[in-house]
Amino acid sequence: MSTTEVRDSGVRKLQVPHFVRGEVRWGEEREYFSRDLGLPFVTPEISFDEIVTPRSQPSPMADVPLSEILDFLVETRERLDLDTNEYLQESLELTSQISGISRTIMENLFRLPLDFLRRDAMEYRLERNFGSLDVLDGWVEHVDPNGRASRVRAIPPRLIHMIAGNAPIGVMMSIADGVLVKGINVFKVPSVDPFTTIAVLRTMADIDPDHPVVRSLSAIYWRGGDAQVEGILYRAQYFDKLVAWGGGEAITNVAKYVGPGFQLVAFDPKVSMSVVGHEAFESDASLHEAAEVLASDTAGMNQDACVCPRHAFVEGTVEEVDRFCDVLIDHLVVDRRHKGGGPRTPAYIREAVDGLRFLEPEYRVWGSYDGRGLIVRSPEPVDWHPNNVTLNVVPVSSMADSARYATVATQTVGVWPYHRKAEIRDRLAYAGVQRVCRLGHAGMVTLGIPHDAMYPLHRFVNWVVDDDG
Repeated sequence: MSTTEVRDSGVRKLQVPHFVRGEVRWGEEREYFSRDLGLPFVTPEISFDEIVTPRSQPSPMADVPLSEILDFLVETRERLDLDTNEYLQESLELTSQISGISRTIMENLFRLPLDFLRRDAMEYRLERNFGSLDVLDGWVEHVDPNGRASRVRAIPPRLIHMIAGNAPIGVMMSIADGVLVKGINVFKVPSVDPFTTIAVLRTMADIDPDHPVVRSLSAIYWRGGDAQVEGILYRAQYFDKLVAWGGGEAITNVAKYVGPGFQLVAFDPKVSMSVVGHEAFESDASLHEAAEVLASDTAGMNQDACVCPRHAFVEGTVEEVDRFCDVLIDHLVVDRRHKGGGPRTPAYIREAVDGLRFLEPEYRVWGSYDGRGLIVRSPEPVDWHPNNVTLNVVPVSSMADSARYATVATQTVGVWPYHRKAEIRDRLAYAGVQRVCRLGHAGMVTLGIPHDAMYPLHRFVNWVVDDDG
């Protein structure tokens, strides 16, 4: 795969192709700009007739046995090797040019093992979501306590996906999810990474461009919020559901299209946090252990992932928490496999922190604005969004007190020491938290668990019943 570039008055514009049911489409009719760095790229026009399947036509995968679909995904996994896959190699090179994430981190992300595409892993996820894999292949009969029979099937859906662009593995999982439910899938690729989705789909097409899986997949780009595109596609006569990853503004924009027959499955923007118990102060070793696991969770992808904590609640006095921050900053600034080379602290944080420096000792600051690590200790959570490896540390008198700062927008809460998770998990859950984990394990997600308080694959399909009544 050769890199195509378009030059206009000396400005280099990367060319982003579309992928339509097994075919790659190149063109220069539309020009856009990447989110992070504002670099230009061009795409072909969208061919609505080609990506919209009439309701009279079922998904190409509808009657394909699930076992064959799993075979195809397993073979795809074997070919998604950065060292041998030219599409992924080019995607890495191009994405690293337009993304705010450093090339080193991007390469490490591309090299993550795709364990979720192992056959046993996919079967386990499907069993956790559906109870039985049989509902994906046909009608499963049930008899109620009154002796009435019915048959239920998970009908393949018609899905549009707004893909998250902050990690290649998220792209690959979105594609796999759409395939596992045998859906007709159209992926809106993100401007921060418009290349990886196409690279994976081209890999699939190399296996067999006419395979029902490949013929069920399309990937295109348009600017989010473009009513001329979304006003056409976001309709019940064409699609069943919109699977949306994105920020608050993006989710609010697409929500206006929701109506009878067209549903929104939203992975809303979330803010994660951490809780550290007083056991951290039992020894120097425990102090460093707690600081290390908190720093590793905070710094992942330069704090760009939704599982990264923005606020840490530490059980202890102000003096103890300051001692913890003295140790924590040394762990936070360390470059890691998925941290380093990030942008400098944004202006809104610098301005807020500069003001807080005049309020010592009520507030204290550790670190610098170079993007390697910054800590703000405050009596209450700050009212701005910590980002770019910025952590807000708040002293609490007990772990239970931290739960009052959790809301329905809180996704993941990491807890240290681990044995105290059970002590606060109910309080956190009642407050709206969707996941409680071991601190240091925020990015280590167990297969088959709910995500954002739901089983996503169960939500994707259309549940239809043949009822004897």
